[in-house]
Amino acid sequence: MITVTEATATAGALKRLSDEGVSIWLDDLSRKRISTGNLAALVADRGVVGVTTNPSIFQAAIGSGEGYEEQLADLAVRGVTVDEAVRMMTTQDVRAAADVLRPVYDATDGRDGRVSIEVDPRLAHATAATVAEARQLAWLVDRPNVMIKIPATKAGLPAITEVIAQGISVNVTLIFSLERYREVMAAYLAGLEQAAAKGLDLATIHSVASFFVSRVDSEIDKRLTAVGSDEALGLKGRAALANARLAYEAYEQVFAGGRWTALESAGAHRQRPLWASTGVKDPAYKDTLYVDELVAPGTVNTMPEATLNATADHGDIHGDTVTGGYDQARADLAAVEKLGISYDEVVGKLEDEGVAKFAVAWQDLLDAVTKSLDSKGVEA
Repeated sequence: MITVTEATATAGALKRLSDEGVSIWLDDLSRKRISTGNLAALVADRGVVGVTTNPSIFQAAIGSGEGYEEQLADLAVRGVTVDEAVRMMTTQDVRAAADVLRPVYDATDGRDGRVSIEVDPRLAHATAATVAEARQLAWLVDRPNVMIKIPATKAGLPAITEVIAQGISVNVTLIFSLERYREVMAAYLAGLEQAAAKGLDLATIHSVASFFVSRVDSEIDKRLTAVGSDEALGLKGRAALANARLAYEAYEQVFAGGRWTALESAGAHRQRPLWASTGVKDPAYKDTLYVDELVAPGTVNTMPEATLNATADHGDIHGDTVTGGYDQARADLAAVEKLGISYDEVVGKLEDEGVAKFAVAWQDLLDAVTKSLDSKGVEA
């Protein structure tokens, strides 16, 4: 039983985060979460104003089978392919979640109230197929507050430009490097310029750029531990925050003038940085580390529910913890490099692994749905 005092404290931590200009999104979705009213409760009581999904999240939700039995039976009777079955289930969940968040979308003029769904991860290195998939997903969900997730691979960059140019809002995912992040922002600006040339209303287009956090520490900390010196061990847990803070510096620079000025005057919105992978992987670190230390205006933090609850319970939200730390961030990454740990090699490895992990999760989901369809006596 939560007391009045506890409830006030809970509301306070999350409200302070929102008041600092950070939009709180939930990094999870399932049919049960929607049907039980849990998602609506998180919106009402926890300040959640958006939802992100990925292949791993859907694999866990649909793979359990809970809440999907009736739809699976209908799909089996129709004799659909397994790919179509998965798309019908995932887009139905995203559509329902978008309806739950529609009041937030309306109240914020489209800034929040967003639900993201990712293109098939097997298309991560195929530009034209990614664009076609993005169009199809936007059509299937058929909600103005959907965002289509496109990975920030080399092939993904021109796809981002083309999809934005068609007036579809995009969540760019799997960003690890500062160089790639700048390329993502450039792709977004190019898309807006093309949309403007077509006469589209730029005010209807929104985008976020999902910069992954905890995985950077996981990889670099492992290498620092292998080095083993006092200097190396003292740098553990600092690289991910440094990387994210310098990403925000890049965001400030890109959206401070130049190409952006003309687009802004035409009604365009900034592509907000979104902190993803914010659940800590190392139990030695505070479980709200990547929330407390990445507070900056105009950002999004998408959290697994455990991190959301931890932030509500004992988050230390004490103002902007990003913009004053650029020099220290550069020094931290330089110190890591000096120890022989290549930044470029690490972020390249993480991008490759991220694409591969999502592809594996998607295949696992396809396999699970295939078994469900087969069990009903219909060929997948």
